[in-house]
Amino acid sequence: MAKKIRTARFSVGAVAQRSDVNISTLHFYEEKGLIHSIRNTANQRRYYSDVLRRIAVIKAAQRVGISLNDIKEALSFLPTDQAPTKAHWGKLSKQWNDQLTTKINALTALRDNMTDCIGCGCLSLKKCPLYNPDDELGQNQTGAVLLDRAAQKMTESSKKHE
Repeated sequence: MAKKIRTARFSVGAVAQRSDVNISTLHFYEEKGLIHSIRNTANQRRYYSDVLRRIAVIKAAQRVGISLNDIKEALSFLPTDQAPTKAHWGKLSKQWNDQLTTKINALTALRDNMTDCIGCGCLSLKKCPLYNPDDELGQNQTGAVLLDRAAQKMTESSKKHE
C-alpha cells in the first residue's frame, strides 16, 4: 500500500482561528519546537492538519500547569511526517500521569486545609497552607517573607521575557 502524501494546507491565520490562539503564539510554539510548519514557494508558513491536535494538547496541558519544557519533551517522540496515532497519544498521556496525580493531591490537600486560612491576605499564619505548607519556614521565618521571594521571582521572570 502506497504511503498517503500529506499536504500542508493551513495558513498560520487559519490555524490561529481554528485553534483559538494568537498568530504570535503559533510563532512562539514553533520557535520552541512544539509545532512544525513548512514554507511554500512564497515563503509562507503552511501547517498539516495534525498541528491542530498538537495545539489542543499544548493548551490542555498548560491549563493544568504542565510547563512548556515538559510539553515539548512529551511531544518530541511524536512523528512530524505523519499524523500521530491513538497509540502515540496514549504514550504521551502516560508521561503526565504521575505529574498530574501529584498536582491533584496537592490541590486536594490545599482545598481540605483552607479552613485554617483566615483569608485576610496578611500571611501571618505560621502554618499557612498556601504560602507555608507544613510550616516549612517555621524555624527561621514567617509566611510573609514568601511575598518578597515571590515578588522577586516575578520580577526576574518578567525581565527574562523582555
